[in-house]
Amino acid sequence: MKWLSDQSLRGIVDKVEAGERLSFDEGMQLYHTRDLNALMRLANHTKQRLHGDKVYFVHSMRLEFTNICYVGCTFCAFAAHKNEPRAWDYDPDEVVAQVRRRYLPGITELHMSSGHHPNHKWDYYPAMVQKLREAFPDLQVKAFTAAEIEHLSRISKKPTLEVLRELQQAGLAAMPGGGAEIFADRVRRQVARNKVKAEKWLQIHREAHALGMRTNATMLYGHIETLEERLDHMHRLRELQSESLEQFGGGFHAFIPLAFQPLGNTLAQNLGKTEYTTGLDDLRNLAVARIYLDNFPHIKGYWVMIGSELTQVSLDWGVSDIDGTIQEEHIAHAAGATSPMALSQAGMVRMIQHAGRTPVLRDAYYNELETFALGGTEAAD
Repeated sequence: MKWLSDQSLRGIVDKVEAGERLSFDEGMQLYHTRDLNALMRLANHTKQRLHGDKVYFVHSMRLEFTNICYVGCTFCAFAAHKNEPRAWDYDPDEVVAQVRRRYLPGITELHMSSGHHPNHKWDYYPAMVQKLREAFPDLQVKAFTAAEIEHLSRISKKPTLEVLRELQQAGLAAMPGGGAEIFADRVRRQVARNKVKAEKWLQIHREAHALGMRTNATMLYGHIETLEERLDHMHRLRELQSESLEQFGGGFHAFIPLAFQPLGNTLAQNLGKTEYTTGLDDLRNLAVARIYLDNFPHIKGYWVMIGSELTQVSLDWGVSDIDGTIQEEHIAHAAGATSPMALSQAGMVRMIQHAGRTPVLRDAYYNELETFALGGTEAAD
């Protein structure tokens, strides 16, 4: 271990190399260490053990079917009131038309998450999924965060399990991981007071796993949370994943840290915050997640929020998935994300290859569709 400058990490190195689980206190050691070389090495070791040099991406489309929302999260710059000029609200047929307008050959995943609309009836949502599946039978619909599922439970007066079951019957393939923010009550009261509570978020994902549905999990960081609260968030996810794997044989596909964007939202204004998270904080967060979340298949570097260049660097810090081509992202960009609205498939392949890794095109279920060897086949734009 000549590369180890922080000798207090020696026991952690032994456990990681043996594939053993870290304690909460050991996770905090990783957050506080100044031995960034060791942190990178451990995260990369864990990622290599799971996936070798493979890095996954999906040819995807993002669609927000409405930005009208009554919840009032302080970190959000996306939501609008229904009478605002910038508000939009598509009916199910318009959703199909929007997908058709932007559809490109080879797209396999449609990712939808939107506002909590105050007036839509329950039937709107399964009808939208069903119309999409009928119009695009090869498109996998990944939609509705746990926060949205709770909202649908309220308006339908159905238990969240039944809401999930009926959406799945309509054609819902998977759930995104949004709405998690930070689980700690102290933070949640300030940034998402009216949104789904932490335990309910976890319950809804547990129910999705019980139905055989695979989901993702996010964490919004870089605002008012502490490092302990970040790790507590990961710890709760790790516990649920262990439970789901044991009981249902599957659970979360990926953990996705989301860097706070400091423009156009009241949280940033109240904090007087104009700076973005630093590259070092982003990389450290990804590395700790990869090492601590030992039962998560993938840690995702979300290029929309940390940029393409840092996403390339993150492939040495435990990241094994960089999301997808997206085709028009609006939520992060409303809050100041400076990345492009979309990337081409060829751009995703180049990003991964230029970082010395092997790109693997996947679908929403992480089935491998095509592998692009280094120096080999170029993807079509």
